[in-house]
Amino acid sequence: MPIKNVKSNEFVLKATCPAMGGIVASVTSFLWSKSCYISELNQFDDPDTGRFFMRLVCRVDDNGIEIEQIQSEFASIAKEFDMKWDIFDRSILSKVLIMVSKSDHCLTNLLYRYHKGELPIEITAIVSNHKDLRPMAEREGIRFVHLPVTKENKREQELALLDIVKETKTDLVVLARYMQVLTDNLCKELSGKAINIHHSFLPSFKGARPYHQAHARGVKLIGATAHYVTSDLDEGPIIEQAVQPVDHTFGADHLVSVGRDTETIALARAVKLHIDHRVFLDGNKTLVFK
Repeated sequence: MPIKNVKSNEFVLKATCPAMGGIVASVTSFLWSKSCYISELNQFDDPDTGRFFMRLVCRVDDNGIEIEQIQSEFASIAKEFDMKWDIFDRSILSKVLIMVSKSDHCLTNLLYRYHKGELPIEITAIVSNHKDLRPMAEREGIRFVHLPVTKENKREQELALLDIVKETKTDLVVLARYMQVLTDNLCKELSGKAINIHHSFLPSFKGARPYHQAHARGVKLIGATAHYVTSDLDEGPIIEQAVQPVDHTFGADHLVSVGRDTETIALARAVKLHIDHRVFLDGNKTLVFK
């Protein structure tokens, strides 16, 4: 069984606001007044947007103080700096729904890391437009939902997916080689809450058979890109990328094999970064505190 998450007296604070003086001093002073020990602090000023980003990991050392109390009282600090913020109790596992088609390598890797405790998540369901990976889900005791997609029923099936997301209170949808283009409406409804893996080091070879295109061009580096889903196909904010050097001895099938490895690595890292609350959306790009 996967390991449980960390102790309930730990939380992550994420905040972003217009860059100005006094932010760190005010936030850290407030947390100290609530008996919070800050074990990790990251901050960044984006000169392009004029915004400030901050992530803190805290431990509450006073048993009489609840995380909910800190969350309630921090609102006054946030208002002073016009912050967008959130506090995440680290004892509460992120609920993740995984979408697949026929390829199993990304799902297999996610399940392996889940069982090893590297991904402290709760998998709410595995959803697919094919039945090929149903046995894998059933072996794991995970709910499997078959939603076959055609041109005629695409929106209907996407609404069914959203019903599952709402029913299970899913926090994150992971497209683990789900080979269907999502509609603009679904992309907007899952904005910032859906991660896709693209089988190229973006921007690169688009369309069908990307590894074969790469082989024909004699590429020396291939990779994979994990990004948030947007209505602009494969143009969403990038979270993580993995690369692998290759040379003229790599045939197309060998590139496919190597590509599977980079896909699994990039996707797993992106999911981990997201559930650790290390990713900030900054326009059409991300800011990631690793």
